[in-house]
Amino acid sequence: MNRRIPAIAAALVTGASLFLTACGGSNGNNTSQGKSADDGTKAPAASTSAPASASARATRPNIQLPQSFQLNFQNWTSSDPDEQSVLNDGKQQVRAGYAAIDANTPDASYLTFYDTASGLSQDKEWINTYTGKNLAVLGKAPVYDAKARLLGANRTRAVLNYCMDESKAYTKERKTGKIEGNPVGTDPTVFYTSTLRKSSQGIWQTVSTSSKRGGCPS
Repeated sequence: MNRRIPAIAAALVTGASLFLTACGGSNGNNTSQGKSADDGTKAPAASTSAPASASARATRPNIQLPQSFQLNFQNWTSSDPDEQSVLNDGKQQVRAGYAAIDANTPDASYLTFYDTASGLSQDKEWINTYTGKNLAVLGKAPVYDAKARLLGANRTRAVLNYCMDESKAYTKERKTGKIEGNPVGTDPTVFYTSTLRKSSQGIWQTVSTSSKRGGCPS
């Protein structure tokens, strides 16, 4: 895949035993959540770097995850309103990818809301590693240690880092019901880096995402 951050291998190229998050890939040998109050769609904090009217015109899509799969976003907060906007939209982009997997709809319209063209291409490729094998996801996955950093003088680009714990997350074959997790001995934590860009409507859209298994602080 072409990425704005260093190129990494495609996620989940063999079997269902690896469980990666939205747009996730893996770099080399490091291949690679209980529901909380902030699981649902949440309106981003007002951003000082985009007109409030532009952001207000953007109606966020309603993204639904099944009861069988719970993403728990822990402490995705910042005192900086612009950083909080990145965190809010970045969270919804993660949810959108998993919703598309569980609905078995890799072309879900809400994906285009939180992705740029390049991000959407990468997102669909990742989603198809599940839907192409007739897999759903289930269990729980905490998503934590999220940090957003604004870039550039006009603060319209950003980097978002976060961790995911896959120890209680699994894949399920839709026809047979076969459930699998990561292989024994695999580090269940994955560190993610996403690059984002603010749209003309004030939406932080993901441009690219990469991952490193075992890269989260212990």
